Amino acid sequence: MLTELKREAYEANVALPKHGLINLTFGNASAIDRTKGIFAIKPSGVEYADLRPADMVLVDLAGQIVEGKLRPSSDTPTHRRLFLAFPHIGGVVHTHSSHATAFAQAGRAIPIFGTTHADYFNGEVPVTRKLTAKEIAGAYEWETGKVMVERFTQGKIDPEDFPGVLVNRHAPFTWGPTVAKAVEAAVAVECIAHLAFMSLQLTPTLRPIESALLARHFQRKHGAGAYYGQTK
Repeated sequence: MLTELKREAYEANVALPKHGLINLTFGNASAIDRTKGIFAIKPSGVEYADLRPADMVLVDLAGQIVEGKLRPSSDTPTHRRLFLAFPHIGGVVHTHSSHATAFAQAGRAIPIFGTTHADYFNGEVPVTRKLTAKEIAGAYEWETGKVMVERFTQGKIDPEDFPGVLVNRHAPFTWGPTVAKAVEAAVAVECIAHLAFMSLQLTPTLRPIESALLARHFQRKHGAGAYYGQTK
């Protein structure tokens, strides 16, 4: 099972540059085995072209390395914090994709202008507050995860309806029931950020999508009444 977990994490990581979401070694993906409480994550600073499934590092939810010869991603505590807070998710992805990161650096949520966005998020892509100087100087990566969880808890946001968030001054994190779905969410976030950026250039005063159209498109793909795609 853990060999399969490593394979899933590996395939998610190498998919990121294929989708144009990665520059250099920025970003990472992780996949969790909930029954064992262990997740597999990319090793720190390793070129994506050099990755192999066996390179994935196994870490438990207490933050201890279970298996691996390489150091895990420096963002491992962030992934761990999200896995602990959102028990339904099976994978986490972090990228520095250009348009989504531009919104994050500006400290601006991605506004929802159209149905492409509504297919994945039940509203704007949220953004966190800035980390404090104390948080930055302390357990920085853990605090990065904590500020994301805070945004969802205080905002009463359902992480199943909003499979991602922008960390203020940083970049996007996404998740899903599987790590493959987390990759899909990362692709979607970059796509809708790009569309929002272009829409604002065309119409700077553009208003958000009508609530009825948002609800119809989101509910086509999510929830008990979803009818998009094929029956399993």
